Amino acid sequence: MFQEKENKIIEIGGEAVLPGENKSVHIKIDRLPTGTLIDIPVYVFNAKKPGPTLLVQAGLHGDEVNGIEIVRRMLHENYFAIDIGAVIVVPILNVFGFIHFSRDVPDGKDVNRSFPGAKSGSMASRMAYHYASQILHQIDFAIDLHTGGAQRHNYPQTRFTQDDLKSKELATIFNAPFSFSSRLIKGSFRNAAFRLGKPAIVFEAGESMRFDDFSIQEGMQGIRNVLSHFRMSEKVAPNLGELNDPVLLGERKWLRAPTAGMFIPEILNGVEVRKGQEMGIVTDTYTKHSKKIKAPFDGFVFSINHQAVVNQGDALFHIGKPI
Repeated sequence: MFQEKENKIIEIGGEAVLPGENKSVHIKIDRLPTGTLIDIPVYVFNAKKPGPTLLVQAGLHGDEVNGIEIVRRMLHENYFAIDIGAVIVVPILNVFGFIHFSRDVPDGKDVNRSFPGAKSGSMASRMAYHYASQILHQIDFAIDLHTGGAQRHNYPQTRFTQDDLKSKELATIFNAPFSFSSRLIKGSFRNAAFRLGKPAIVFEAGESMRFDDFSIQEGMQGIRNVLSHFRMSEKVAPNLGELNDPVLLGERKWLRAPTAGMFIPEILNGVEVRKGQEMGIVTDTYTKHSKKIKAPFDGFVFSINHQAVVNQGDALFHIGKPI
């Protein structure tokens, strides 16, 4: 597939990154009301030898800081100094959201529901347009780093597209503890990549606005696994023989609060549970009423809500059956 003697040139933000070059470039997006220019910083690592081009992106939602820290640590430790192919690294895609500690951009729209975007649309739409039009056609596959929102803590997991065997293979190579197929959401980055024939996976781990070192380490190791599998770098090759296969989940179900009250989980995230096992309770503050939350089937817990006070219907546990 990669028979050329020299790698391809990558062009982003009007700048060319030649084979053998590593360069920081920028995609111009918009200005703040003060006139300050906002752009998306992009790091490009382009090896001399031809090979696949991997996109690693974080901060599509501005409050999802674990992915941002995964990329920062890998940049700091020089893990993207590859031998073949190219890696395009985006530490913070949604700079507006990051500045405001927000999932969305200032107009309230979600960038991950705005792809492929429009040149003259809303702020989120324009951000998606400029990003996708400059990045997507140049990559072979992508890793999109995310974090649980609304105080939900996601145990490290990868999500792939059911009808895309290459994305499933990529998730297997990444080797997070859990993996499952999820539907394509209209306007999402993964949907836009799928329509262009670019396999993409989502890595979900931790919760918004809080660092979780286990999640960060799992994310770093997963990216290293991918770089190693495609022989892009000898430096980062882990001992693949010691890795465990991810648990592939099929049927999944959110367990919701049967009543309003204080939520007290009685299990840890990531554990295996048995049908009928008590997982937690929702109780009122006067200890007059309490409801037990029980496992509906044998499976694994891969997300827990850390909200102490909940309303009826709030999602508490996400549980999945292994395939």
